[in-house]
Amino acid sequence: MKLRRVVVTGLGALTPIGNTVPEYWNSLVTGVSGAGPITHFDASRFKSLFACEIKNFDPLNFFDRKEVRKYDPYTLLGLVAADEAVINSRLEIPKVDLDRVGVIWASGIGGMSTFYDEVENFVTGDGTPRFTPFLIPKMIADIVAGLISIKYGFRGPNFATVSACASSANSLIDAFTYIRIGKADVFVTGGSEATINQAGIGGFNSLHALSTRNDDPLTASRPFDKDRDGFVMGEGGAALVFEELDHAIARGATIYCEVAGAGMSADAYHMTAPHPEGLGAKNAMRLALEDAGMTIEDIDHINTHGTSTPLGDIAEIKAIVGLFGEQAKRIAVNSTKSMTGHLLGAAGAAEAVASILAIKNDLVPPTINHFTDDPELEQNVDFIFNVASKRPVRAALSNTFGFGGHNASVIFKKFEL
Repeated sequence: MKLRRVVVTGLGALTPIGNTVPEYWNSLVTGVSGAGPITHFDASRFKSLFACEIKNFDPLNFFDRKEVRKYDPYTLLGLVAADEAVINSRLEIPKVDLDRVGVIWASGIGGMSTFYDEVENFVTGDGTPRFTPFLIPKMIADIVAGLISIKYGFRGPNFATVSACASSANSLIDAFTYIRIGKADVFVTGGSEATINQAGIGGFNSLHALSTRNDDPLTASRPFDKDRDGFVMGEGGAALVFEELDHAIARGATIYCEVAGAGMSADAYHMTAPHPEGLGAKNAMRLALEDAGMTIEDIDHINTHGTSTPLGDIAEIKAIVGLFGEQAKRIAVNSTKSMTGHLLGAAGAAEAVASILAIKNDLVPPTINHFTDDPELEQNVDFIFNVASKRPVRAALSNTFGFGGHNASVIFKKFEL
């Protein structure tokens, strides 16, 4: 079977550092931190008092009151991001075969806020079950995919991917694969997450996964810095429109880049910790290169998973150096989580958008909040610290890894006929 070529024709993003793609990109390249005190609930008794929250977002600007009541925050964020991507793609709905347009959407956790609120109301009440009839559709992880298809009438393949923090990277990979093998011509794909609530912050605090740098939230997310102490919780959504090349050309679409290849693997090691030598991460990147028919010399930029955790950052750099060797000295390595925080199941999609714009603009955003080199990290890597780097980016590799040992790597490259 001859595999079809897949290109990116639309982007959408709603993040802690920008509520549209242009705002998001501008904040990335200028090094804006999205961290600040938690406002969604009273966090005064929690170990972490801060997070990367969405700012200046009023769902009533996008939905009527009935819809807002029916949707969990993660759904609202996902629908807004998807709408931006569809509009950006200039996809003319009446002119496309709706049976050939699919939606694959991701969330690592789904409607956590809804579940928490409903259970709390039951437990603190008189014991009478008064659950909202929207409880189940508000909390399930596949509802965003369904709602996007309902809004636009897309009748192609439609489902959700769940692989913890790798979830939306897996949604991109599935969309890429389905188009390649001819199962659809267009996909809206991405992910959304909204877990800045009592259960989300409390649960990750108990895992000792979150930074507790309460005296300086703006610099708390410090990937690859010696004094990193955990990730900063983020929230948001990001969407991409993937399209078969001939389909995109026939309708005169603007093409951001080509999706070159993807790789997936499992650590098969630990429930929450990465393989200490980065074995699974290395395998995912290697498989992505093989899938794309590319070599290590072809990659100019790696947007790392880079969460700012003591173990994770070391494992990923070991994987990069282990695979790329001397080439790692010239590849621009960054972590946009230093600015957005960790969007969990939406991270892969948000970071894919950043990787694509790095290719489009030949500009690599920085890893901010770097103060002290970590002697445990290999230093023969071209880290982009604190200031963006203007350089040619022919191809970028985006890494996303999740609890359970899930690893996903996607390669994007400049489009050429």
